[in-house]
Amino acid sequence: MVGLSAAGILMFAPISITAGIIAALVLFAIMTTMLLLSTPAIVVDRDTVQVGRASIQREFVGAVTAFRKEEATAERGIRLNGLAFMCLRGWIDPVVRIEITDPADRTPYWLTSTRRPEELLAALSK
Repeated sequence: MVGLSAAGILMFAPISITAGIIAALVLFAIMTTMLLLSTPAIVVDRDTVQVGRASIQREFVGAVTAFRKEEATAERGIRLNGLAFMCLRGWIDPVVRIEITDPADRTPYWLTSTRRPEELLAALSK
């Protein structure tokens, strides 16, 4: 984001340094807004769980486990099942593994990154 903003300065600096700084700020604001709007949401209600674009009935949710630090890295790496649904953001360390018990679904579990894994565990254990 900073690189593209700096490019705005370089493009408009020949006109004036003020125009370059304004262009950099506008580009930074646009990119920040786009990033925030495109962030996948995790929604848990009484009947369904939605992670990003995927949703499932709560009756098909099995064990839910949170991982941090090295354990989270292992879940995203060496322990990852190729059939798992993933909704990961690289800058968020904790991940939550949600087992899927639907016999018609080949997906063994969902793996999602979240800043508040304990809150997700509590919401899914109700």
